[in-house]
Amino acid sequence: MKILVTGAAGFIGFHLTKQLLDNGEDVVGIDSINTYYDPALKIARLTELGIASDKLESGVIKSRTYENFKFLRIDLTEYDKILKLFADSKFDVVINLAAQAGVRYALQNPQVYVDSNLNGFFNILECCKTYPVKHLIFASSSSVYGLNEEIPFSEHHSTDHPTSLYAATKKANEVLAHSYSHIHGIPTTGLRFFTVYGPWGRPDMALFKFTKNILEENEIEIFGHGEMYRDFTYVQDIVEAISRLVDKAPEKNIHWDAKKHDPATSSSPYRILNIGRGQPVKLQDFVDILEKKLNKKAIKKYVDIQPGEVVTTYADTSELEKLTGFKPIVNIEQGVSDFVDWYLNYYK
Repeated sequence: MKILVTGAAGFIGFHLTKQLLDNGEDVVGIDSINTYYDPALKIARLTELGIASDKLESGVIKSRTYENFKFLRIDLTEYDKILKLFADSKFDVVINLAAQAGVRYALQNPQVYVDSNLNGFFNILECCKTYPVKHLIFASSSSVYGLNEEIPFSEHHSTDHPTSLYAATKKANEVLAHSYSHIHGIPTTGLRFFTVYGPWGRPDMALFKFTKNILEENEIEIFGHGEMYRDFTYVQDIVEAISRLVDKAPEKNIHWDAKKHDPATSSSPYRILNIGRGQPVKLQDFVDILEKKLNKKAIKKYVDIQPGEVVTTYADTSELEKLTGFKPIVNIEQGVSDFVDWYLNYYK
């Protein structure tokens, strides 16, 4: 199949692109390579995929490593360019991972989330309408569960009360996607990721920041006084799940009953799925595991939970397992160890 991966230079996008290529799929990757965090890390990921860093401004670039991979530097807000790419490529599947990430960053930079997560995703939907695809897969987030306190979080729960702008834009993506699925028949799957971590991870995420600061003997801030729980999910588990979903486009649920209000499926070809480890880890325990791997104690500063954060995330992944036969398997000790090994090698 011919697959478009947006955000291909990003953390999950890089790992997914590599897996799809190794699976023999024909992939086109796009990314704006913005400066939200160090662009050099994004460029290094692309280099791993065979994309020459000195050619990023020269239009479509063919990989030197994978014959089945091409890359184009483009922003999702550039509608005319995105539309031309769809017209030229005739994609079978679109996997939209490009987004402005981060709960806290939205407090100071809200407009960026509107531009990328709303306008950018709208452009993808419009292109999938104009040049129909067999399956649109897009990244949502566990943050959409917001004020929901019923755990583990199930796709069948209500997500009407997000607590951050980031979460609100992801919830809006789900609603927009459903409307296009209903009106235009686009088979659409939204994936709620739970605290993804692993090699090549983002510098703004806890594991990356903690590792860097512990090694440099700087203080680390532990939010919620270490009492928060996160369902840390290893990146390779995330991409394995996505790759298994590529050819499993949703169909209309003929048994869907509007009176029962199940948001996980629809009378349209639409579904929502959680992808998480299903084993929440206390933040203090997470730090302890990292200290043990680094053989170095952290200088800790315990602080209050931040606006927009939730105390606990915990995924019910039974629907994913039922559909794909796959359940995330990498435990936190192995995942942290893999990340630290990568970090020490990458930064010498």
